[in-house]
Amino acid sequence: MNGYSDMRRAAVATLLVLGAAACGGGEGEAAETAKAPEKVTVLGATDVAAAEMTELAAGVALTGSLEPFRTAEVKAQVPGVVRGLSVDRGSGVRAGQVLARIEAAGIQSQAAGARSGVAAAQAQLSLAQRQLESARTLYQAGAMSELDFRAAEAQFQAAQAQLAAARSNSTGAAEQAGRTAVTAPFAGQVSVRTVNEGEAVNPGQTLLTVVNSQFLELRGQVPVDQANLVRPGQPAEFTLTAFPGQTFTGTVARVDPVADAGTRQVGVTLRLPNEGGQLIAGMFASGRVVTAGGRQALVVPSAAVRGQGADQHVLVLQGDSVVRRAVTPGARDDARGVVAIDSGLQAGEQVIVSPGMVPAGSKVRVQAAAAAAPAAAPAKED
Repeated sequence: MNGYSDMRRAAVATLLVLGAAACGGGEGEAAETAKAPEKVTVLGATDVAAAEMTELAAGVALTGSLEPFRTAEVKAQVPGVVRGLSVDRGSGVRAGQVLARIEAAGIQSQAAGARSGVAAAQAQLSLAQRQLESARTLYQAGAMSELDFRAAEAQFQAAQAQLAAARSNSTGAAEQAGRTAVTAPFAGQVSVRTVNEGEAVNPGQTLLTVVNSQFLELRGQVPVDQANLVRPGQPAEFTLTAFPGQTFTGTVARVDPVADAGTRQVGVTLRLPNEGGQLIAGMFASGRVVTAGGRQALVVPSAAVRGQGADQHVLVLQGDSVVRRAVTPGARDDARGVVAIDSGLQAGEQVIVSPGMVPAGSKVRVQAAAAAAPAAAPAKED
């Protein structure tokens, strides 16, 4: 009996030891779990920006290459050989100036033959007229039958028709011969020359390109909701990469009446005067149409505003967390890359401008910009 009691006490003691060990292990695992670090998103100093008050002038911006406001390709209108080519790239030309001629002997011969045909038809008409007058005298005197008189009238009418046809042929041949002269369509400069003296050409082949750079144009597209703010004649400002620090002024030349069906964008053309020809077509430019006067506004970088329509929002840093904040954007300044915030944000608040989405509630840490290393302190002498 005493042996059985001893065995029972030993079993109970063992169970108590195992239970204590199990309890101790669970508390250790919970402690390890609690010690696991929370995930933190690290942002660079350039990934965030502070909302700030600044003077903002509402406007519409375009970028692209400047193009001449008039361009024409001068093409061959008859087959032949180029003769008397008197211009090259960069040559100034006057409206109607003969730039070259196309030697086309067959066309010139046709024109000469057509002129000869007109002379022969005129002589035939004069003869038929005299014959008709003689026939009329004889008919009235009773010396000619009515049938012969009517035949003389028919010959005269036929001679008139032949002269009209000859003159028509001569006009067409002369017009064709006139096309052998290659003339400038307007005053300007030759920008491209694609043929040489003595080269054979065919109708429709481009010989020269003439441009007028008295004005340069910047063409681009703007969203539909901005196009209604732009009108022809509005002032525009231009900045050119080739002229840093300078601002040029121009106007809105045209606004397309129909939006592009695919992009929902509207074409806008700005015109820049080029007096003196200091500007060259092909230069990269940024144009801006000022649609409203300057005013103080709270702005953030355009990249900070996310979403569309009623879902537009920004990601605001509050302490070490990200908060999604609905905002009402206002005027934009595309040249500076900022947008006004009419409501939903206060000056000084920091917003995320980096691409990609940081979920609301995420923990973040902004990494400070690397500072220049301080100069080493001079060693102290003993």
